[in-house]
Amino acid sequence: MSSEQQAKSDNRPRPTTDEFRSFVREGWAPRRSALPARAPAAPYAQARRATVSDRFPGERLVIPAGGLKIRSNDCDYAFRPHSAFAHLTGLGSDREPDAVLVLHPRGEADGGGHEAVLYFRPLAGRDTEEFFADARYGEFWVGARPTLEDVEAELGVSARHIDELRDALAKDAGAVALRVVRDADRDIAALVDQVRAEAGVEATEEVVAADEALAAYLSVLRMAKDEYEIEQMREAIAATTVGFEAVIADLAGAVERGRGERWVEGTFGLHARHQGNGVGYDSICAAGDHANTLHWIKNTGEVRPGDLILLDAGVEVDSLYTADITRTLPVDGTFTDAQREIYDAVYAAQQAGMEAIRPGAKFSDIHAAAIRVIAEHLHAWGLLPEGVGVEDTLNEEHGQYHRRWMVHGTSHHLGIDVHDCALATREQYLDATLEVGMVVTVEPGLYFKADDLLAPERFRGQGVRIEDDVVVTSDGYENLSAGMPRTSADVEAWIAAIRAR
Repeated sequence: MSSEQQAKSDNRPRPTTDEFRSFVREGWAPRRSALPARAPAAPYAQARRATVSDRFPGERLVIPAGGLKIRSNDCDYAFRPHSAFAHLTGLGSDREPDAVLVLHPRGEADGGGHEAVLYFRPLAGRDTEEFFADARYGEFWVGARPTLEDVEAELGVSARHIDELRDALAKDAGAVALRVVRDADRDIAALVDQVRAEAGVEATEEVVAADEALAAYLSVLRMAKDEYEIEQMREAIAATTVGFEAVIADLAGAVERGRGERWVEGTFGLHARHQGNGVGYDSICAAGDHANTLHWIKNTGEVRPGDLILLDAGVEVDSLYTADITRTLPVDGTFTDAQREIYDAVYAAQQAGMEAIRPGAKFSDIHAAAIRVIAEHLHAWGLLPEGVGVEDTLNEEHGQYHRRWMVHGTSHHLGIDVHDCALATREQYLDATLEVGMVVTVEPGLYFKADDLLAPERFRGQGVRIEDDVVVTSDGYENLSAGMPRTSADVEAWIAAIRAR
């Protein structure tokens, strides 16, 4: 229903006879009868749904997973469910395209609150055309899907066939307010609008704004992580460490083979796919001057002796939680004096940012602490304009000279999305206070482009970023990625130890 339509042609027909249909449905062993165990995420997802239920009493809430997206012609991208859907169901990885979670309001006589129902396309019978002929959904082509009973056992929700969705949304549509996460699936959003129209409810700006408010609320709901989510982050970081160490072990190979950035990307991607679901975002494997392009994901360059290579990468585990870690590594195993000077400045800034993390502090305090250290180093190096001091450049209205060499923010929320909680307002994000359970990155950098004539010659073509994943605790913070060395001396020792294995 909600997937993009693939192009179809009659140039590759497969003849299907009645005799074949009869033959293909026979002679199969019985399907397994055992139901899956309750998913570890299920009780946490239930608690999240209860919070949403309390926020939107008496309303019918529609949270689609989204559908398949065409990569080319009749080939789809690997499916990834919408983040709000994954958060409220516990389904991750590539499950379930076209599914829709609906929270149906219950009457007071039934205990109030909401009933969670998952509408999806369940396993088709072997007597159907879908079983053998549907290249997009058929069991012969993409494997067996779960049954309704499977989903109910695994997730602890009610399950219905997706074909029942329309009638379910139309029930009491004139009396029960409908909200939908519109950006998750445009076809489901259109269906909700159609149901509203048939019930005499126009899709006014106010109605659409109510939909957007639901999406924003579900985005902000992910800011403070529960116990399960933090454990998933730990697993993602552990997997990411494996990937980084595999890259370090084969840096010499990246130099020797040519197109070394691609080799680094492939090495990390191999381990990301093996350790987890895959990469959480396109890896930045930036050697030499490429490190000064903040989102260098082309990864087409050489890795040369004497270079620094900036690796910004993270493994996404099956639950969709992702790490986001950056290490800047000397390809030869040892920093030059100039490289170390830059690196140590960035490390000092990162440490200052981390030490600003505690419950009740502002999210923006992280950047303020880190960028002050950056500004202090730039001033000490004589890079700020004549007469401009640290306080002058930190002035947001008339300064900001330091941003020539550190243009990005120092921190963002992290979780199911690498830039999580993106629909939060400024007041809910930058100006908000830190709470226990929030997971954020701390990632200052210094970037001296090769053609920057205001930079010292010894710095030109060098870019450094250090990034770690940090959880706010009751007494401050925990660096979840502390197992990956950060100081220049420790990074050198790390590289030497891996190469000695």
